[in-house]
Amino acid sequence: MSLPDDAVSRLRLIRTDSIGPVTYRQLVARFGTAESALHALPDLARRGNRQLSICTADAAEAELATAARLGAKLLFLGTADYPPLLARTETAPPVLFAHGDTALLDRPAVAIVGARNASAAGVRFARQLAIDLGDADFVVVSGLARGIDAAAHVAALDRGTIAVVAGGIDVPYPPDHAELMAKIATTGLVVAEQPPGIEPQARHFPRRNRIIAGLSAGTIVVEGAPKSGSLITARIAAELGREVMAVPGSPLDPRAQGCNLLIREGATLIQTAADVLEALHTISGHPAIPLHVAEAAPTPALIAEPDARAAVIALLSPTPVQVDELVRQSGLPAAQVATVLLDLELEGAVVRHAGGRVALG
Repeated sequence: MSLPDDAVSRLRLIRTDSIGPVTYRQLVARFGTAESALHALPDLARRGNRQLSICTADAAEAELATAARLGAKLLFLGTADYPPLLARTETAPPVLFAHGDTALLDRPAVAIVGARNASAAGVRFARQLAIDLGDADFVVVSGLARGIDAAAHVAALDRGTIAVVAGGIDVPYPPDHAELMAKIATTGLVVAEQPPGIEPQARHFPRRNRIIAGLSAGTIVVEGAPKSGSLITARIAAELGREVMAVPGSPLDPRAQGCNLLIREGATLIQTAADVLEALHTISGHPAIPLHVAEAAPTPALIAEPDARAAVIALLSPTPVQVDELVRQSGLPAAQVATVLLDLELEGAVVRHAGGRVALG
């Protein structure tokens, strides 16, 4: 597995202030390459009277060297090594650090997540589910947290498991899972979006959850409270069009409330691994995840840039709105709306929110 020739430029663009996954993707689409986008950034920033702190080549090269010293591989979006299911998501990380067996990314995967303060019954169920799914050639994906996550990882160690961590690839969290993380790096795969050495912060966990959901054909919640990270992962999976599954529990157990709520909202009720395989419509152990490719609609004619900018700004407010709604109401081509939003974002006038929504900054 070799790095792309422009790895330094890609990493510089990713590490530049105000460049998130969506902006990165749009910049590369607009300018063709990461290097061309880097050259264009100062002018774009000046137009918005902003100062952007662009990552230096030395900093990017140092990060690459650190990854190599740790034995981690870098997987760049748009290359053959990048996980294909994750690449289909709008907020796919432009780069991932991977430590371990990257061949696991080519196998069908299912996420098992749940409560940190899991019950003994929940832990036992998660272990058996992970074993049975591993025997069906599924890789088990989870977040290395205490409780359900750890139980699923341990049970799947010999069958294939991927741990997605919230901090750097070299930072075990929780710290008492350092040994488990090392075992997974040896027999499975550890994946991180954050650079090496980064301690996980609260904002990193929802980002980690989107990777767990994005890598997986479906997400199973074994136990979880209604506002837990596990349910965030499940809702992200639903937004991605992936299968959401939940294990029912007693209404008297607060840890079952999230799962029961998901089932009420339409998640598939799971009692055995056979239910999971049926939900994923597996044939020969591989999940069928159809690509919904709509027929191309006639492209509206481009209008002058100032007029397009004015049309988009007129539709924006402090309340987040779907980008698709801006396209519909403005009557502009999606590509032109994306270009205007990119300029406004780099100027600091627009803020992106979860679910493909934008608002005035």
